[in-house]
Amino acid sequence: MNKEKYTLITGGAGFIGSHLVDRLIADDRKVVVIDDFSTGRPANLAHHRDHPLFQLIESKVSACGNLGSLVGGAAEIYHLAAVVGVDLVIQSCINTIESNLAETQAVLQAASAGGVPILLASTSEVYGKSAKESFSEEDDLLIGPPRLSRWSYACSKLADEFLAVAYGAEKGLPVTIARLFNTVGPRQTGRYGMVLPRFIEAARQGIPLRVHGDGSQTRCFCFVGDTVEALVRLQRLPSKTGEVFNIGGTTPISILELARLVIRILGSPSQIEIIPYEKAYAPGFQDMLHCRPSVDKLANAVGFRPGIGLEEIIRRTA
Repeated sequence: MNKEKYTLITGGAGFIGSHLVDRLIADDRKVVVIDDFSTGRPANLAHHRDHPLFQLIESKVSACGNLGSLVGGAAEIYHLAAVVGVDLVIQSCINTIESNLAETQAVLQAASAGGVPILLASTSEVYGKSAKESFSEEDDLLIGPPRLSRWSYACSKLADEFLAVAYGAEKGLPVTIARLFNTVGPRQTGRYGMVLPRFIEAARQGIPLRVHGDGSQTRCFCFVGDTVEALVRLQRLPSKTGEVFNIGGTTPISILELARLVIRILGSPSQIEIIPYEKAYAPGFQDMLHCRPSVDKLANAVGFRPGIGLEEIIRRTA
């Protein structure tokens, strides 16, 4: 790859990252990906392997020996590398917290040396147990107690946000934060607990769709193409001063109704099985009852709202 500036994506072999790579290469952007394949998959990027605009570096961000030079040669950075998925988080809180913080600190420190604009992918999980009907970026955040491992991911990503904003304020680093709400679509795996790919795979096999809790908890789903469009538009904003933006769909559906919808759309003979949280995870597990974003700030800033409906999302994903 020559001296021309490129886009650097950490976690680019992941579900969202690989779709972002697709979009940028389609826009004739040179792309460099750093990914250790801890949750990302080589298959997600296989179609770009020999593309002249693409380069893949297999490494953890924090262990990448030439991170400084890679960041220095970048025009912009999307930092997507993170431990994700409820199942994976519960299995290892230490890895979740240490990995998320270490990778973010490494890329922020490297980016600050040259003032390379960075977009940090965060999560709706930082809103915690808020009882609000809809979450906006200026809301107070209510996280559960540290004895419940389920909240370790939210806390680590919130610490990432604080660190990114601090680098912006103290070192002048151009930074933008995107809180993602339940992005779904092709290439997403249910291996780490993501609900829609789990339901689709079960429906395809004709086995029961396992609904955790009583199924009354609601979520809003966003197609990965819409998420990527929003990320690209936010990265292109001329002013990057530590602002936070929600990205997500805004039409809520209960998890029980989601299971029924998947069965109907796929014409599956599957039944629905209700699994109490204490059996699915551990006693005392806490979930977000409702998780709906306000995306007014995003729409006002970049003129875009995610708009692909859930039935179409399920069809495209399946």
